[in-house]
Amino acid sequence: MEMDVTRKQARILRQALSEWQAQGELSETEHQRLAATLRPVAMDWKRLSRYAFWTSMACVLIALGSLFADSDLMMALLALFSYSAILRIGVPCVLAVLCYLWGFSRQRKETQWHYSTEAIVFLGVVFTALALWQLGLRLDNGSGHVAPLFLLGCAIYGLVGWFARSSLVWLFFLLALGNWFGAETGYMSGWGAYWLGMNYPIRFVGFGAALLAGCLLLSRVLQARQLYTVSKAMGLTYLFIALWIMSIFGNYDLDNWYASSHAELLPWALLFAVAAGICIWIGLKTDDGMLRGFGLTFLAINLYTRFFEYFWDSLHKVLFFLILAISLAVLGRYAEKLWHAGEKSLPPK
Repeated sequence: MEMDVTRKQARILRQALSEWQAQGELSETEHQRLAATLRPVAMDWKRLSRYAFWTSMACVLIALGSLFADSDLMMALLALFSYSAILRIGVPCVLAVLCYLWGFSRQRKETQWHYSTEAIVFLGVVFTALALWQLGLRLDNGSGHVAPLFLLGCAIYGLVGWFARSSLVWLFFLLALGNWFGAETGYMSGWGAYWLGMNYPIRFVGFGAALLAGCLLLSRVLQARQLYTVSKAMGLTYLFIALWIMSIFGNYDLDNWYASSHAELLPWALLFAVAAGICIWIGLKTDDGMLRGFGLTFLAINLYTRFFEYFWDSLHKVLFFLILAISLAVLGRYAEKLWHAGEKSLPPK
């Protein structure tokens, strides 16, 4: 019996077999027999399929963006549907429902077409967004309270993503949830700088932390629906981007921020560094590559942000960019050493 694997997987498996033989866990005969069952494939068609459908969906979004940028075409479409607001809402709504039904049907009957099914469901997401946009225009009374539309989008994307086990649709649910939170707290604050004494970055630090905590508490359920990884990644993204912005602006509005000193913003930068350090430590303790990656990436972003913040005005630009170049070269050299060390630990192809 042979097993199709990628070249990288074959190298890793052969390395494991060699180590087990060296430790006496496998005989040379068993090693050769198991190694012979590995059949490296010339092309990772699964990965190519995923990338092709992702690119296709990105092209759909680019096409929609081009449509909105083309004023003449937009005017023609608006004129076509101008006589009926119900039609402008109903057409994308019907198309979204048809895409969802088609996607669910394919998922139930033809499980081998995973990525094409997800692409069909994603088209439903696009049509849902168009329907919500038109619904918002129809219901607009000048109050600026758009949060209920985002909440409706959350409900739709959440249900579809949950039952379809689609990480892509679940991603849009989490994005819509963040938009709802920002819009709702903004409306409740009268679109001022503060809500309950917190500016936007601090609000989203709390939002990201709450999302991450919920993800960890519901990890088993989310893993069973294949939604855990995207949920954790989005929680970390919300948390660390908010911490980064907070390290620059603190809990100040723009008027007060201009008058603030580096010393006043330093505690926020230290908080950002501590959060990144905790993320790295937990990642090392649990061998979690995502946590390590987020922690190291945002620790580097914090350091370079502070470098620009503290030395942009005080250093001569020649010296400033020389230091920046040297530090990046050292970082690149370190990454290169790790890369080559990893390659040397693998057996030859």
